[in-house]
Amino acid sequence: MSREWSFSDSMEEAVEAAGSPLDLMRNLGVGKFTEVPDEYTHWIEEQRSWAESVAFADQSYHMSDLRIKGPDAVEFLSDFAVNNFEGYEVGQAKQLVVANPNGNFLGDAILFHEEENNLLSVGAQAGHNWLRYNIETGDYDVEYEYQPRPAATGNDPNDYRYQVQGPDAVEVMREAADDPLPDLGFFNFETITIDGVETNLLRHGMAGESGFEFWGPYEEREEIRSAILEAGGDYDIRRLGAESYQTANVILGWLPLVVPAIFSDEMEEYREWLDVRDGLLSVGGSFDSDDISDYYVTPIELGYDHIVSFDNDFVGREALEEEIDNPEREKVTLEWDADDLQKVRGSLFEEGETNEYMNFPHPRNAACPYDEVLVDGEHVGVSTDKSYVYNERKFLSLAVLDTEYTEPGTEVTIVWGEPDGGEGNPVVERHEQTEISATVHPAPYGEDKR
Repeated sequence: MSREWSFSDSMEEAVEAAGSPLDLMRNLGVGKFTEVPDEYTHWIEEQRSWAESVAFADQSYHMSDLRIKGPDAVEFLSDFAVNNFEGYEVGQAKQLVVANPNGNFLGDAILFHEEENNLLSVGAQAGHNWLRYNIETGDYDVEYEYQPRPAATGNDPNDYRYQVQGPDAVEVMREAADDPLPDLGFFNFETITIDGVETNLLRHGMAGESGFEFWGPYEEREEIRSAILEAGGDYDIRRLGAESYQTANVILGWLPLVVPAIFSDEMEEYREWLDVRDGLLSVGGSFDSDDISDYYVTPIELGYDHIVSFDNDFVGREALEEEIDNPEREKVTLEWDADDLQKVRGSLFEEGETNEYMNFPHPRNAACPYDEVLVDGEHVGVSTDKSYVYNERKFLSLAVLDTEYTEPGTEVTIVWGEPDGGEGNPVVERHEQTEISATVHPAPYGEDKR
């Protein structure tokens, strides 16, 4: 289907040309995620490494960087993020979360307080777009430097960004570092040297396993990577490809992308400022509503209630104050029924219409997948990012459900397949929708060993 909008449009112009936000965002497929290959060995072996030994991940290409500098840097962030910045010192990191004036989620990132009045935010573009807009239109003594996702632009990153995780991650870093590792608290960082090259070391982890994240100038990537892989040789270190790397989210309970809440009337000036190329995300899955607000979530529904601080008068505060003690929905993990999953694959070997193909380990045909969740045929929420995880022998997804149905053990049904059997979607084969049983579990799904 031809479109009247173009990538030279603002987001507002593109929405008007397409007819609605969802007409703009549906049936677009998935853009390039990273420069990292899908697999280095086999995705199962790569998943096993973070549980059994140590995994090495290259995060250099799939996130955007926003550096905010100036005397008002922390004040600015206090006005536009839900976080508490009291006592936020150099050498500390935090999960940055931003909301729109109605308290709906716009985006998140990891914020690094690298130097006094100099902070680096690393994450998806949606939150960074909103912060850039408010720096440009606000009255703050700050400036910013911005690098879009290198995978999308083809440009080299400013920094390499690596991660090691797993039961042997600490030992590998001890062997790689020139000096004893600093005693870092979680989400704290310091500069260390590896083979004489300085790197910033953050105490971190993913998939519930302990680990470190480290970064420095992109020109020094090969020296650092080679040193880590050599140090990890005796520990059967494995490099994570793009597929296995993305599957860790369902264990950690972190939802990578949802539709940012930018299409309400009070966000019109922002949409006029925002280039559609910077702000466009694709939507897919069985959930099909004409109302874009049905795709919105709040920071509290995503499990960020523990970091929301009402000490600051931030954008969206009033709405979140009203919600925090009585949210309507909650994030959970859904464990999909194995027999029903086998029927989906088995449909390929039967006469008649088949079900939508499910590509393991991380089936996805849109940046923001939304599959409808039902109880007794009634809509109770949406299932989003999903993956098969070999270490659990489970297929899991993260979902946002009405609180009435979030008790662990609750049985729900997921509608699998695109609306109209994928008609009009160039990245999905023709198929027939089906229903898959699932059971509610907490999010995060596994034990947090970080």
